[in-house]
Amino acid sequence: MADDEVRIAPVGKSLDLATILGLLAAFGLIVAAIILGGSPGSFINLPAIFIVIGGTLAVTTICFSINEVSKTFAVVSKTIFHSIREPSDAAQQVMQISQMARKNGVLSLQQVLDAVKNEPFLHKAVTLVVDGVPGGQVENILRRELNSMVQRHAKSASVLRRAADFAPAMGLIGTLIGLVQMLGNLDDPTTIGPSMAVALLTTFYGAVLANLVFVPLASKLERNSSLEEVVNNVYVMGAASIGRQENPRRLEMLLNSTMPPSERIRFFE
Repeated sequence: MADDEVRIAPVGKSLDLATILGLLAAFGLIVAAIILGGSPGSFINLPAIFIVIGGTLAVTTICFSINEVSKTFAVVSKTIFHSIREPSDAAQQVMQISQMARKNGVLSLQQVLDAVKNEPFLHKAVTLVVDGVPGGQVENILRRELNSMVQRHAKSASVLRRAADFAPAMGLIGTLIGLVQMLGNLDDPTTIGPSMAVALLTTFYGAVLANLVFVPLASKLERNSSLEEVVNNVYVMGAASIGRQENPRRLEMLLNSTMPPSERIRFFE
């Protein structure tokens, strides 16, 4: 049976160790290989860095807008500093909130707002219910906001994937620039080394940037977006059910119908 005293555990921001450790390990292995080769300074070339990083950012901005590209950085930060509950935990919290509303009335949910202030979507859902918005309208409002969130995340993921496409291409352009410079100055042996450095390092930088940064972050963003969509869908169903003043047992059955067997909850058992 559910406890008589309802406690809503707040969720705080936490580091995504998988993303951080993965990036550190990938770059660490490359740096270690460079150091063991005995010439780390030869892998640093400012013209190559400008061509690849600056060129990739510029061309990506052409495809989108400055606003969309800048928002991508904010969204990507959520892949490192995230505060998303697991779907089963979210379902448990929704059931606790529903039980509180059932026992003490909808206005009693005002004391829940502080506990969920770090979850804007859930905070808005509870606020709508406390304000007396009918369940059908609560669901429509939250569904529109959920769809807007999914579209924003999809746009940010597409920016990252487009940048991953352009980084190797900018590396190839840098390679061609270096080769042209080398072939145009064959009579001066002192220019061959710097030109070859630009030619090879731009390809290296482009491959690293695409495969170690942009593609993994895009995949993590899509994964987190999918998880957040599931969690927020739980909040939508919970808020709509509370707004309709439905029995929490019916809400439990509804939530379990949307989750895999391993994630299903047994709130009343």
